[in-house]
Amino acid sequence: MESTITTQDLTKEIISNLSFEDTAPYSAYRKKALDAFHKTGLPDKKNEEYRFTPITAVLEKKINWNLENSESKISSITPFLINELDAYVIVLVNGKFSKEFSKLNQVEPGIKIKTLGEAWSTEKNLVEKHIDQLINCNNDPFASLNSALWQEGIFIHVDEAIKIKKSVLILHINDASASQIISHTKALVIIEREAELSLIEKSSSTGEENIFHTFSEELVIQENALLNYVKIQHDEGNLYQVATSAIRQSDNSKLNTFTLTLNGKLIRNNFNIVIDGENCESHFYGLYLLNGNTLADNHTVVDHTRPNSYSNELYKGVMDENSKAIFNGKIYVRPHAQKTNAFQSNRNILLTDTATINTKPQLEIWADDVKCSHGCTTGQLDEEALFYLRSRGISQATAKAMLLYAFAAETLEPIRDEVLKTYLDNLISERLHKNF
Repeated sequence: MESTITTQDLTKEIISNLSFEDTAPYSAYRKKALDAFHKTGLPDKKNEEYRFTPITAVLEKKINWNLENSESKISSITPFLINELDAYVIVLVNGKFSKEFSKLNQVEPGIKIKTLGEAWSTEKNLVEKHIDQLINCNNDPFASLNSALWQEGIFIHVDEAIKIKKSVLILHINDASASQIISHTKALVIIEREAELSLIEKSSSTGEENIFHTFSEELVIQENALLNYVKIQHDEGNLYQVATSAIRQSDNSKLNTFTLTLNGKLIRNNFNIVIDGENCESHFYGLYLLNGNTLADNHTVVDHTRPNSYSNELYKGVMDENSKAIFNGKIYVRPHAQKTNAFQSNRNILLTDTATINTKPQLEIWADDVKCSHGCTTGQLDEEALFYLRSRGISQATAKAMLLYAFAAETLEPIRDEVLKTYLDNLISERLHKNF
């Protein structure tokens, strides 16, 4: 669908198609977010945060805001699951919770999993204490758009000192077989003191029509708690997605994250972490393996507000054909955050002359007793290493894949679940041998 609509007109068009149920307990939150979106509007070319990601231009051309979503014809979610993974499965199809496909029977004591709408009634004080507290709707237009439009939300709460044995998988499926899809989903995850949770979020799609999906999540990690969090973006369809993750850590908490981006037309990840406690440990790993015309944009913010904490960030990318990647990483060390150790690295390999990377690691430090570093590298495969493998009788394609796999495999370090690690390892290996 071609269009000449302007950014301002598009913002007005989105707003004009909104409606609220005044009786809903969260209608006031929607309206507040809508006001924020009305003030900022969609980002234009002058917006520094979206300078290399022309998502507004894409939405102008590709999305019809007056067209309603069609009903999904999916009869099985087996192709989208992670084989042999023992997990509680939460399925959202075209932005709506699917009780039919979700697997939430016999949930362990100490964890609550329900829709956000339901939790707003049964866990009202807890929800209202945390909802939209970490996500700043006044700064990012897609965060405010999601808070205004979310069709379905997921609420996960882990009680104090409970270690959940099974992983929790949030599976987003967008079925664009019959028509374009616009979906907005949300999650609120609260892990109480000394509790542990492994959370996996997987985005998949089917069909050839365009998909616009926003997803925002707030994750609260209380004192001495542990969160292992994995995000998998493996969409074969025409997906345009903005995903926002906002995390807050309290004293002595631990966080391990891994983001894998393989497919999608345009993927924007906003990853914001506030280390709001002492003696916290945080690991952020990311890997993007791109080909075709895929654009992947990773924006990360790590904010150290208290002393004696450690963060380590490593993002790697391999770009082939006409793909494009953006990495913008910021580390803040506040005046009171003495004894902070913070490290950030972004490394990239370009396989063609038409693939591109825009990388910008940043440090802003207001404390003087810290140990911090950042850096980035961009280059091509090591020709000497490639020649060595070829001289041992290994084919060009296999040698190339072996070197790239060795480059990529380091990012799997934070994965604790062996079944999940094997699944991710196979995804990476398959992509590298098939496409590179």
